[in-house]
Amino acid sequence: MQAQVKWVEDFRFIGLSNSGHSIVMDGNGGASAPSPMEMVLMAAGGCSSVDVVDGMKKAGQKIHGCTAQLSAERRDTAPKLFTQVNIHFVVSGEDLDQEIVARVTADSLEKYCSVCLMLGKGVEMTHSWEIRTE
Repeated sequence: MQAQVKWVEDFRFIGLSNSGHSIVMDGNGGASAPSPMEMVLMAAGGCSSVDVVDGMKKAGQKIHGCTAQLSAERRDTAPKLFTQVNIHFVVSGEDLDQEIVARVTADSLEKYCSVCLMLGKGVEMTHSWEIRTE
């Protein structure tokens, strides 16, 4: 895997992925685009959500929606690393099985999500979940 990040102006950068996609980042606290740390947090949410949706479908669940709500705490001093991240999954669908939701969300953080597993080497990673009716 390869990527490139180019400086645009001020503290704005454009990230170019090997797959041909681009995204703007703002190192000025996210003034005009997500900050790099916000991107890391969103990457954890995206990666784990893929696992949850895939796991629910493989388990025969009729999932209609999945939202990962992420919250993080950071050190007060530089480097302002994440110290704790929680991912709260909100899933919706038809007759979802609570035990399957619990297993699939846990498995994502503990077994499958590459981003969460990397973060978990130095960050306390937790998760929670709820089923919402439509």
